[in-house]
Amino acid sequence: MQSDIQAILYKAEEHYLQKPEILDFRNAVSSLAERLATYEFLRDQEIVIFQPIAEELVRAYPEENPKLLEKALKHWLAIMRYSSMAMLLNNPEYLDRQILDWLTEMVQAHQMQSLENTIYDLLLSRLEKVLSRKQLLLIHPFLEQAQTTLLGEQDLISEQIPMTVGG
Repeated sequence: MQSDIQAILYKAEEHYLQKPEILDFRNAVSSLAERLATYEFLRDQEIVIFQPIAEELVRAYPEENPKLLEKALKHWLAIMRYSSMAMLLNNPEYLDRQILDWLTEMVQAHQMQSLENTIYDLLLSRLEKVLSRKQLLLIHPFLEQAQTTLLGEQDLISEQIPMTVGG
């Protein structure tokens, strides 16, 4: 259960909720309804979202091994699914625990950062076309979290390696 709703419910065990607490509860429920609608849209439109991305990826990387393109695309399908659930739960830690910890190592081991970054950019561009601004604002922080975790840490590692080797 969501921690904000759960906290309000715990307060209700001690006393009836007061007007400010009821407003907080109403806002939390309203936010949950918006996140659920966005989650359902993303689930139902997954093919509509990702098919143009796959096509553009093939055009952008004509010399790349199709299996590698497929693997990177599957990473972002999984990221999208887990990001959607993290958004629904309003819980960024869920995303870290469920996918980012192990996927980051895989992306770095296979040196797929450029490809993964391209997919991230294509995905954001695609989402801007199919989601409302409000829906985009709900999912974007989780996708950004994924992108930063997958690709941001690699940039730091790359910057540190030359100093270690040269020094």
